[in-house]
Amino acid sequence: MPVRLQTHGSSSRVPSAWGLLILLVVLVTGCVHRAPLVRYEFQRPQMGLPFRIVLYARDAQRATNVAEAVWDRIADLNSSLSDYDENSELSRLSRTSGSGQRVLLGWDLGIVLQEAERISRLSDGAFDVTVGPYVQLWKRARRQRELPPADRLEAARASVGWQFVKLESTGISAHPLAATLTQPNMRLDLGGIAKGYALEKAADVLREHGITRFLVSGGGDMVVGEPPPGEPGWRVEVGALDVSNAPPARKLWLKQTALVTSGDRFQRVEIGGVRYSHIVDPHTGIGLTDHSLVTLIGPRGMTVDALSKLVSVLGPDRGFNLLERHFPGVEALCARQPADRLELRETPGFRRWEVPP
Repeated sequence: MPVRLQTHGSSSRVPSAWGLLILLVVLVTGCVHRAPLVRYEFQRPQMGLPFRIVLYARDAQRATNVAEAVWDRIADLNSSLSDYDENSELSRLSRTSGSGQRVLLGWDLGIVLQEAERISRLSDGAFDVTVGPYVQLWKRARRQRELPPADRLEAARASVGWQFVKLESTGISAHPLAATLTQPNMRLDLGGIAKGYALEKAADVLREHGITRFLVSGGGDMVVGEPPPGEPGWRVEVGALDVSNAPPARKLWLKQTALVTSGDRFQRVEIGGVRYSHIVDPHTGIGLTDHSLVTLIGPRGMTVDALSKLVSVLGPDRGFNLLERHFPGVEALCARQPADRLELRETPGFRRWEVPP
């Protein structure tokens, strides 16, 4: 005969103190046996660069599956945004330049071109994805170690200008934007914005799979989520300008943000005693000669990627002013050496990301 515990006339349908205690023990025990978060790391070449994922998950199989989903997404983006792949969506669009053809855009290419247009308009073309003809000339210049011929620069100039990319809404859900490239011989180059977008989309994949503590990087640029367990942020180091009197590297705690660094430290050419960057000024077609390293921190990988090139071209005075007026939440550090003078500038909020001394 079952024993029914009652006290002071309480109903049998009211949970007893013993029942509540047992329930509490079960709940606590379940929490205690939950697997701890473990750090996993993955690396793979993507978009012509070394990409790296660091994430925290509760088992290896789950971590591996999520990493594969990230690699698949980046590979898909490369097939859309690459100017190296002649069969990419971007390359096919460039081949229509001057034809008057209106081309329906996939979601990713449409988003990137729309953001590029916005930043180009705000900066009066200091950032411009139509610089492809100039970039091709400077790639040859680095190989041959000689300046691009003046006549070829002049010919390229006729095909460069952000206003030559006409975007319009279509009302089609699968292809919400269409583009027309109005000048002949245009070549779009998303090298200043596509990597940041890829990192941003990689972070989206991680979050969609329930991974919130992560760092994903490509060529040194990164997007990070929540910090590692027990840490205030992801500890990263911003490299110093490669000159003898440069200030030391800066150490930062990052969380829920993106970081991009641009400069001529690794990609440059010296011709006639002048050091030219791989970053080309869209207004002149000439590689930058102010030896510089620009680091930006902000909410969106795509946006800070493009803005880092913009600040490199405009310099800190005009560049920081534009950030303050149009891009709240974006902070910047700019180290450069025009001529023989070393300059170090930063926006007022940059120091809030630094590791305390």
